[in-house]
Amino acid sequence: MKILIVSDTVVESLLETGDTNPVRDRIDLILSCGDLPPEYLSSLTFTFNVPLMYILGNHDLRYTTSPPTGCRNIDRRLVTFNTLKIIGFSGSRWYNGGANQYTEKEMKRFVNRMRFTLWQKGAPDIVLTHAPPRHVNDEDDPCHKGFTYYNAFIEKYKPAFFLHGHIHKFFTDDSERISIVNTTRVINCYGYYILEI
Repeated sequence: MKILIVSDTVVESLLETGDTNPVRDRIDLILSCGDLPPEYLSSLTFTFNVPLMYILGNHDLRYTTSPPTGCRNIDRRLVTFNTLKIIGFSGSRWYNGGANQYTEKEMKRFVNRMRFTLWQKGAPDIVLTHAPPRHVNDEDDPCHKGFTYYNAFIEKYKPAFFLHGHIHKFFTDDSERISIVNTTRVINCYGYYILEI
C-alpha cells in the first residue's frame, strides 16, 4: 500500500498528469497534515482518484465554509482504511489565540476522550496530526513547540507511524524526515511524503 501525505505547502507538480508528476506509482490513499487550501485537497482527490483524509492546521480558516470536496475530516476520530487504523488530531500549540490552537491541557483532554474508542477498536497504526510531539522534530518558539502529551500517546499505544506537518523544513533525503521514538516512526511530512506499507 502506498500513501501520499501532504502538508503545509502546495506542490503544484502533484496536480499534473503524466511524467511531470513526481508521484508516478499508484497511490491508494492521501492524508493531509494541515495548513493547505481546501481546493488543493479537492484537486488531489480528482488527480489521483483515491480517498483523502485530513486534519486541520493552525492556518486552516476556510474549511468550515469551504470544505474540500470528496475528503474526510478525521479530527478526533479513529477510522479504518483497508486494515489500517488511523486516528487524527488537528491544530498546533496555543500561541496567539487563533483558530485550531490548543493548550497542552486541551490536547490532553482531546486525546483522552478517545480512550474508550481505542480500548474498543485497538491501537492505531497511524497517527495523523499537524503539530509534532514535543522534542521530536519540533522547534522551541511558542508557535512550533510540539505537544508533550503526544509522547505519552506514543508510549502507550505504540503506533507504527506518527505523521505530522507544521515544521517547515526542506529535506535532501527522505530519511532526514524520520525520527524513531521507541518503535514509532515520527515523520515530518512537509510538502509531501510517500509512505509505503
